[in-house]
Amino acid sequence: MSGGNWLAGNGGVYVVGIGLHPYQFPSDTPYTQLGLTAVRAALADAGLAWKQVQAAYVGTTSIGMAAGRVMLRHLGSTGLAVTQVENASASGSFAFRQACMEVAHGISDVVLAMGVDKHGDGRRAANKDGLERLSDTATIPAVKFALMARSYLREHGGGMESMAKVAVKNHGNAALNPYAQFRKPRTLEQVLASPRVAGDLTVQQCCPRGEGAAAVLLVSGQALARLGLDPARCVRVHASAASSERDETRYGEGPIDLVRDSARAALEQAGIGATELDLLELHDAFSVEELLYSEAVGVCQPGEGAAYLERGDSRIGGRCAINASGGLIGMGHPLGPTGIGQVAEIVRQIRGEAEGRQHPAARWGMAHMIGLGSVAIAHVLGGTARC
Repeated sequence: MSGGNWLAGNGGVYVVGIGLHPYQFPSDTPYTQLGLTAVRAALADAGLAWKQVQAAYVGTTSIGMAAGRVMLRHLGSTGLAVTQVENASASGSFAFRQACMEVAHGISDVVLAMGVDKHGDGRRAANKDGLERLSDTATIPAVKFALMARSYLREHGGGMESMAKVAVKNHGNAALNPYAQFRKPRTLEQVLASPRVAGDLTVQQCCPRGEGAAAVLLVSGQALARLGLDPARCVRVHASAASSERDETRYGEGPIDLVRDSARAALEQAGIGATELDLLELHDAFSVEELLYSEAVGVCQPGEGAAYLERGDSRIGGRCAINASGGLIGMGHPLGPTGIGQVAEIVRQIRGEAEGRQHPAARWGMAHMIGLGSVAIAHVLGGTARC
């Protein structure tokens, strides 16, 4: 390894293939069909055969036990190791991290990381801990973020339009993304006039739940030439950092601290500053999160999130394109695939293949996810094997 970065092991870790099944509203489509569509697309994108894949990590929350093996056997029973990963919204992101570890530590040279999910019953471990709560809404995310939104707008002097403009931007980006669940641009008036969910958050400022799949193939730097892969389409993983919540000193600060700490650790591992990021895919399940987390990651100064958006700095073609995919609000949030889909978007952008929504000269990107406000994970990707 070089510079103490464990991701430099085995010649480095590269994403060489990406594939998705479009995110969509709940349907009768079997999860196997969703997942296999994404995996086959990733194999075709990389130019690899299924028999060359040595291990698979599957992020999912709602399908059931051993979902990976049941699905992947349709590609052939090759005897590869299959591991299922669940960590709420961040399930796919943690599957990706596990795959990076396997490659960087030389256990395997070709590993699949994927996410697949169907809309489930949303059961949470936090509701089974045997503790009584003062309010039945204490663990409902929409309520928590509505309260955080009120605090943010009060402290920074913004109006509801500040949050709504996040949804306008991200619905506009999603309209250009063929894998997005929502494909219609929305005006500020439409976003504000949509039904309220909690507090000032309207329906079009909240992410949908649905289903879909996303897959990426990781290959070691040692194996790129042997496998005959095009170095210009192999994007390097420079950082992977994860953390969990600490005791809050103030209501609502927990998720923000999580994002700040994990993003800072990832940037330090990658050896770059936040303002060097060209792309940032982050958890915008509720519009106010993008304002809060763009500040926490450091692409803008504390308290500047709304102004950063207003100036156009976070649009495609701006200083750092935030949620160029459409984010969770526009592209969708099927849970298991969401984090993998973020990685796929960054790879597509760095390759220069995001037709219709390409951010110019994209080199560095961060994929950041949180899971139920209690776990966080950040990955930094940048450059190709040709660089």
